[in-house]
Amino acid sequence: MAENTAVYPGTFDPMTLGHFDLITRASKLYDRLIVAVAAASTKNGALFDAQHRIAMIREDVALAGLANVSVEILDTLLVDFCRSHGVRTVIRGVRVYSDFEYEFQMALTNRRMAPEIETLFMMPSENLAYVTASTVREIARYGGDTSPFVTPAVQKHLVQLKATC
Repeated sequence: MAENTAVYPGTFDPMTLGHFDLITRASKLYDRLIVAVAAASTKNGALFDAQHRIAMIREDVALAGLANVSVEILDTLLVDFCRSHGVRTVIRGVRVYSDFEYEFQMALTNRRMAPEIETLFMMPSENLAYVTASTVREIARYGGDTSPFVTPAVQKHLVQLKATC
């Protein structure tokens, strides 16, 4: 039987507990999950470069013992990444209707380019649905406590970043 692999792409700047919730849950649905970290962040006020984001996610994945999860750079079109890795399922997180509207457009665009690749929408656990990376970035910028919103590895890096500013 062929390995069932999915990809969970994103900027993850920084990875939140909501992101990690989806990683953990998706890792139970697939033989292998690839977390594909966007090489460049299009978000205003990015905190970390891609290599730093990858390192933080790998640290959390290792701490959680998610042996079937790998973390890689995404520096091409998502559909090309999927094809080159033999992936037929893209995992996307949706918290609110506005997320779905954007993700729906992206899923249809990807389907047009690669009809063999399906998009699966997953909701975070209800207690994490309000957490966004942009909110975490804002809290971090003003020196607030980000620990309720991010994993311990990410929190450690946010504290280090704060110390250097």
